[in-house]
Amino acid sequence: MLFLFDIDGTLVAGATDAHRDALHAALREVHGVDATKARWPIAPAGRTDGEIARALLLAAGVSAERIDDRADLVQEVCCREYTQRATDDLSQTVVPGIESLLEWLGSLDGVTLGLVTGNYECVARRKLSCAGLGAVFPSGIGGFGSDHEDRSALPTIARRRAGERGRPYPREKTIVIGDTPRDIACAQADGLRCFAVTTGPFAPGDLEGADVVAENAAELRAAIEAALDAA
Repeated sequence: MLFLFDIDGTLVAGATDAHRDALHAALREVHGVDATKARWPIAPAGRTDGEIARALLLAAGVSAERIDDRADLVQEVCCREYTQRATDDLSQTVVPGIESLLEWLGSLDGVTLGLVTGNYECVARRKLSCAGLGAVFPSGIGGFGSDHEDRSALPTIARRRAGERGRPYPREKTIVIGDTPRDIACAQADGLRCFAVTTGPFAPGDLEGADVVAENAAELRAAIEAALDAA
């Protein structure tokens, strides 16, 4: 089976300051927009970096054409800034129980771990490395904000990368694990199951569309064990 994990709110909590500051620095350098003074036009939870950047820039009066033309440069600068700003140790932000859960999953035959996150991939990899979780998720598997601005496109990308001989990893053997309604929506857009956790900003009632809602890593492990037994 393939388990696709979100990062912020699911694997780590409270590791967004340097990420936010890096994106703001990129918007300032590339577009001359000071996003620190702007009213946030959207709630960022569960969105891709590109989508957040677009919303902030549109609110500042930047044209859609200019945003499109400089999207790659914003990503490049954000990654550079994040690499410089990220602390060496984010282990204190790891959600309780997640480290042992991932260690257990990594020990199982027939289980593949990947990521589906709105983070640009360079940010995602650096963040997990600082948190001590980087080695768990192999390179080449996942869907990231650097792949597509629309989060609903990411599970398909991740399944394609995890597949073999040109065939995407099967939908019926893939589960998305996240903490926001957008994680649920992106899973459903690709016909996948979603196990939601309440370790992020959303309460159980906000996550009712998920196949499973777990309050902690222990409940999540129980749900994963049941899915593996049924596979």
